[in-house]
Amino acid sequence: MTQTLDLFPIGNCTASALIDRDGRFVWACVPRVDGDPFFSALLGGIDPAADAAQGLWDIQVEGAVETTQEYLRNTPILRTVVTAASGAAVEIIDFCPRYRQLGRVYRPLAFIRLVRPLRDTPRITIRLRPTDDYGARPTVQTVGSNHIRYVGGEATLRLTTDAPVSHIQAERTFRLEEPIAMFLGPDEGFDSDVATTTARMLRETTDYWRGWVRTLSVPLEWQAAVIRAAITLKLCAYEETGAIVAALTTSIPEHSDATGTARNWDYRYCWLRDAYYVVQALNRLGAADMLENYLRYLRNLVDQAAYGERQPIQATVTQGLTPSLPGPRGLAPTVVVDRSKAGHVQPVYGVGLEPVLTEWIAPHLPGYRGMGPVRVGNQAHEHLQHDVYGQIVLSTVQAFFDERLFRPANAADFQALEPVGERAFELHDKPDASLWEFRGREAVHTYSSVMCWAACDRLGNAADRLGLAERARYWNDKAAQIRATIEERAWNPELGRYAATFGGDELDASLLQLVDVRFASPDDPRMRATMEAVEKGLRRGRFMLRYAIPDDFGEPKTAFNFCTFWLIEALHLSGRSEEARQLFEEMLARRTAAGLLSEDISFTGDELWGNYPQTYSLVGLINCATLLSKPWSSVR
Repeated sequence: MTQTLDLFPIGNCTASALIDRDGRFVWACVPRVDGDPFFSALLGGIDPAADAAQGLWDIQVEGAVETTQEYLRNTPILRTVVTAASGAAVEIIDFCPRYRQLGRVYRPLAFIRLVRPLRDTPRITIRLRPTDDYGARPTVQTVGSNHIRYVGGEATLRLTTDAPVSHIQAERTFRLEEPIAMFLGPDEGFDSDVATTTARMLRETTDYWRGWVRTLSVPLEWQAAVIRAAITLKLCAYEETGAIVAALTTSIPEHSDATGTARNWDYRYCWLRDAYYVVQALNRLGAADMLENYLRYLRNLVDQAAYGERQPIQATVTQGLTPSLPGPRGLAPTVVVDRSKAGHVQPVYGVGLEPVLTEWIAPHLPGYRGMGPVRVGNQAHEHLQHDVYGQIVLSTVQAFFDERLFRPANAADFQALEPVGERAFELHDKPDASLWEFRGREAVHTYSSVMCWAACDRLGNAADRLGLAERARYWNDKAAQIRATIEERAWNPELGRYAATFGGDELDASLLQLVDVRFASPDDPRMRATMEAVEKGLRRGRFMLRYAIPDDFGEPKTAFNFCTFWLIEALHLSGRSEEARQLFEEMLARRTAAGLLSEDISFTGDELWGNYPQTYSLVGLINCATLLSKPWSSVR
């Protein structure tokens, strides 16, 4: 059976897993989202249905002929029903527990499977085959009277169950005559009845998620799609620190011809850019809890930049490198540059604030459909991407104005942010790797410079809010200087539009973001000309490219879903709202059965590629639905 990205995520902001259309766990990492894949079949290269398959957890129903799946309404709790040729049927409920308990949120590293017969007496086989060290070997097992321990190098999980343990250990087929409960979690005793306790956990987890959804301010139209995207964005948060990962997977290739091209990247880390877009989208829905927790993560990063170790380290720079070729997130040439100045921020960090994400290849996993390599870590932590200074300030500035927050930002927070602004001003006209993480290219990228402008502009707003008139004048002046530079050097008078680089002529979908950050108005003739040029140069049928320049992998072979959503926004702002709605409906039709999207899509729209679920893509869905929906007043 061919592997696909038609997968259902479950999670609780500590644990997460991906379940395929046959109800198999095929991906879950421990002890964190960026850890060793305890279930690795997604990248195992072996048909998960085969007897030799590893890295999965499935419940096989003898004679199965039909499987249906759906989430319980407004939750990430998955219900799978498997029907056998005999008419016997099994229900499987999969979830990670999350609810308030003892004054805090209970969200353990745990997965629960509840299995019960719906009709007749089906015969089932439970195969629980976790792996260790990125697919190098099965985990070591030890067995107790009511549990099995799975001992891995990074974590040990214990399965507690009221099913016969020997049936699971031996993978014996048996009659399912009554419901069974399985709790795979911390390696500690389970001191209560597993069936009663997991049933309670199901009720309370359901109540938690439905209560959270009730706090969202969703648009009138496309509510189910927006709610599913919002829930999944929350699942991409590592709540212990506040980090938000770009995706739950690593090394899903960007297109079907990626074998041997190394277009496989590890997205299980916190890109400040991606996280900014996530909190921006969820803010539009009123999800203040995600903003507040991410702000805690950012404050720690700002402190780390201010007080961390001061020394030059290896870092990617673009000066003097040839040929001028772009490349995606991943490997890039390196030279030694000074990153020791106060306020320096790198584009990506680990979920535990780790600054170094050394990249290496996992040799025992052949990859998605055998299309390796499988990467662990990401060298982008060495890149210079100057837009990150804007993303830190843009994410933080709301805290100076939002009275809902438990901890509104204060003058001390403003002072801590000022070195970030100083760094933005210093670098606004310097070369970087751009948001697309180009390799071997010396350029000052317009998007990066505009985000540096946004950092200074918003610091001026925050200073004004705090009554710091002198600092407001200071930062407004800095913003004005950057604006003048951009208007002079990013504008191409011969082409009559903005270019993606200072003094250049390239097109880049990120130019559409000049409106979103309020650098330009959609009614500005210069911006209108730029939007028209971007659409003409980068649109491929119904979908949108990031850029159209050939790189060392050749011409782009897939479209970038987030950029298609940017196009939809631009169409609407250009007065082409009906066309925007049609294209938005087209994108909704391309979602998986779980209602989600990955990073890329084939030009024909028939297959998703890239890491999954991709936060960028879900952000685009939420933003466009909010922008295009009819108002609630239209139904009153």
